[in-house]
Amino acid sequence: MATEKENIENFLKERDNLIRKLDEGKLDKRSFLDENAKLVEKLSMRPFCPVDSIEKGLYNYHYYNVLAKHYNDMGNLSKGRKQKCNFNKRDNYYCEKDKSLQAMLEIKNYENVEAYYIELHSVRLKNLIFEVVFTDKNYAVFHSKNIEILKNLKNNLVFSDVSQKSLIDTYVNKP
Repeated sequence: MATEKENIENFLKERDNLIRKLDEGKLDKRSFLDENAKLVEKLSMRPFCPVDSIEKGLYNYHYYNVLAKHYNDMGNLSKGRKQKCNFNKRDNYYCEKDKSLQAMLEIKNYENVEAYYIELHSVRLKNLIFEVVFTDKNYAVFHSKNIEILKNLKNNLVFSDVSQKSLIDTYVNKP
C-alpha cells in the first residue's frame, strides 16, 4: 500500500505527463479530459482536508476540476430536472476547486504568483475568467471566475488588469 506522499508524487508525475502530451499535441482537449478522469479514478484518492501543502492543493484542484467538467458534460446531455441537478453538482465542484486554489495562494503567501484575465474566443466569458500562475512551479496554471479570489489577488498586488494570452491558450480556447 502506497503512502500518502507516494500517492501524491505518483499523481504529480502522471499529471505532468498528461500536460506534456497535451502540449506536444499527442492528446486533444477531449482526450486530455478523459485521461484526467481516468487518472483520478485510478488513484482512488479522496480530496485532502485540510490543504496544507501545494501538492495537496494541486491534487484537490485537479480532482474537483475533473468532476466539475464531468457534470458539465452530463448537464449538456440531459434535460429538465436531471440537467439542473448535474449543473448544480458542477457548480459545487467548481466552488471546491476554487477553495483549493485559495488555500494554495495562502500557503504561498501570494509569492511567485502572477494573475490576469485571459483572452478568450468566448465574448460571454471575457473579463470573467482569469489565470493564476505559480511562476516557481512547472505546470501550475489555474483558472477561476471567483470574485473573492480575484479581490485577494488584487489586494496582494499580483493581478494585472491587462488581458493576456493564456499559457495554455490552445486548451482554453478549444471548443
